Amino acid sequence: SIALGSAGRDQGEKPPMPFYCGPAQSYGGFTGHWDYISETENRDRPIENKLGRQDVEGCCWWGRGAIHTRGPCAYGKLNYYLGKRAADEGRPSMYPEIDFCIDP
Repeated sequence: SIALGSAGRDQGEKPPMPFYCGPAQSYGGFTGHWDYISETENRDRPIENKLGRQDVEGCCWWGRGAIHTRGPCAYGKLNYYLGKRAADEGRPSMYPEIDFCIDP
């Protein structure tokens, strides 16, 4: 399973911490949220995103390329229609050797 983090930030800044993702067991199973008042990451309870997910497990790529493709759903669709999964399932694929969730 893949685990990644984005580039760091200036130590004098107080914005949210850099992005990270990976297996749930590597960060406690949920991500928490950024508290703009205390300028800290609050990890006392899980916070769901719009799709109901509380984790960052799965496809670890975000904001890549000209169209800024990001998230497990977008890369899953890309892989399903154009990548290795399409080829593996017998559908025409423009990139049959590329698994976009492993190496976009």
